[in-house]
Parts: sequence; structure tokens; C-alpha cells
Amino acid sequence: MARIKSPTKISALVGDLYQILGLEDAYQQFKTLQVWNTVVGEAIAEATVLERFSGGQLFIRVKNPSWRMELNFRKKEILVKLNTALDNVLVREIIFR
Repeated sequence: MARIKSPTKISALVGDLYQILGLEDAYQQFKTLQVWNTVVGEAIAEATVLERFSGGQLFIRVKNPSWRMELNFRKKEILVKLNTALDNVLVREIIFR
């Protein structure tokens, strides 16, 4: 009697595929951009626009100077939450513009 394999989740396949193709950095950057809204909450997510993530630096465009000042005060807290959500220290610096 032949054994029937249970289906594999696509997320597991994608995880293996990006490693095989050497796209780990791109995948980590994508993951970082995906968790931003969850980490910072609705109010901050609405006041910010993600520009890019490269070399451990996350560049964020902020709606106005008041928000930028508030986010600079909370930068360390956001950085810790972001890296915790990613299960890795990927983001070394957040730059609010």
C-alpha cells in the first residue's frame, strides 16, 4: 500500500524557494515592509508611507513635522517591536523623513 503525502503549504515552499534562489535579503526586506502596519498600529500607519528598506535602514516618509517628531521620540520602541515581530534583528535604524 502506497503512502499518500499530505499537502505542503505554499508558505513553506516559498520559504525554501527564496533560499534556493539566493533571495534571502529581498525576502527579509519584503517581510519588514509587510509587518510595519501591524507593529505601529493604525494611527501611525496612516501617518506614514514606507519608502524603502536597504542595508538595515528603514526609510519612512511622514505626513507632517509633528508626526516626525513624535516618531523620533518613539524610534527605539518601534525598532524593538519591529525586530521582535520579524524574529530577527534586521532593522538597525529607522529614518523618518
